[in-house]
Amino acid sequence: MPRFHGQSNHTPMDVVNQLRKQYADYLASLFHEGVLDDQFTQLQKLQDESNPDFTVEVASLFFVDSDKLIDNMAAALERSPVDFKQVDADVHQLKGSSSSIGATRVKNLCITFRSFCEAQSYEGCLICLQQVKNECALLKDKLQNLFSMEQQIVGAGGSVPLMD
Repeated sequence: MPRFHGQSNHTPMDVVNQLRKQYADYLASLFHEGVLDDQFTQLQKLQDESNPDFTVEVASLFFVDSDKLIDNMAAALERSPVDFKQVDADVHQLKGSSSSIGATRVKNLCITFRSFCEAQSYEGCLICLQQVKNECALLKDKLQNLFSMEQQIVGAGGSVPLMD
């Protein structure tokens, strides 16, 4: 019997295994690029059948919170005189929440940002604010890709592989 274009001999398990490999490679690249650290793995380990969307929910809360904090920082930097203590308090909170979800690059930017707050460097703070905005947007995009891959794996009948 001739095979038609688009037909394959792949079993559903082959598809799941291929998706799982793509997922593992993508997740490994996020660690390699320094986007995520082991804290993210710890977060994933808290997810189970009773709370299958735990990691997605925690990430969503992080982004809602980080958007508010970034808006607060931007507003504080527009006021004259700039309240560097308030900016620093918001950066400190963002550093803590980014650390708790394993967002390494955001956390590291916050450390630099705080040093500019301490030095009361308006220009340094503006540059860091833009970098934090960019890094949070990048993180959001990468995590949405990751979560989409998880949905594909589960939708194909598989389970999401955990990093060790």
